[in-house]
Amino acid sequence: MTTFSTSTTFPPLTPSSGLPPSWEIRLSRSHSIPYYFNTSTHESTWEPPVGTDSDQLKVYMATNYSYILPPGAAASTGAPSLQNKIRCSHLLIKHSGSRRPSSWKEKYITRSEDEALSILSTLETRIRNGDATLSELALTESDCGSARKGGDLGFFGKGEMQKEFEDAAFALQVGEMSGIVKTGSGLHLIERTA
Repeated sequence: MTTFSTSTTFPPLTPSSGLPPSWEIRLSRSHSIPYYFNTSTHESTWEPPVGTDSDQLKVYMATNYSYILPPGAAASTGAPSLQNKIRCSHLLIKHSGSRRPSSWKEKYITRSEDEALSILSTLETRIRNGDATLSELALTESDCGSARKGGDLGFFGKGEMQKEFEDAAFALQVGEMSGIVKTGSGLHLIERTA
C-alpha cells in the first residue's frame, strides 16, 4: 500500500480551460488551430460555447496553444513541422460581397465594401498611431473566428491561405503590419508575429 506524506508536493496543475461540461479543445488538422468540440453532442465550433469562462479560457489558451518550437523539434516531439511556416494575426472586416457574409458578431452582414473599407481604415489608423494593437482590436472588431485569440491564425505555410492573403503575409517581416488586403473573405489587416 502506498502512503503519501502531507509534505509531498506535486507539479502545478494545468489551468482549467473554463469550458462548460462535455466541451473540450481540439486541434484542427486542416487549419492547425484549436476549435471546440462537445463530446456528448459531437457539435464543433470555432467560437467558445455559451457558458465558457472567458478569463480562464484566455489563460488556458496562452499556456497550451501559444508556443514556438525550435527548428528540428517537430521530428523528435511528433509535433507538426514549422519549417517554412510563418505565424500571423489578422483583423477581418467582412461586407455583403464577402464569400460568407456572416460572423460571430453578425448573422447577416449587409455593409458595402466601401463601408468595410472605411471601418478598417479607421482601425488601421488607431493601430499605427499606437492607440491600440491589432490583437486588442481583433478581439472585438474582427469578423473572423480567430477574434477570440486576438486574431491569431497560428502557423501556416504557402498554399494554405487565399493567394492575396498569403502574398501579403509572406512579404512582411516579423512585427510588421500590412496595409489593407482584399480577399474573397473580406478586407484584412495582417500582422506577422513569427
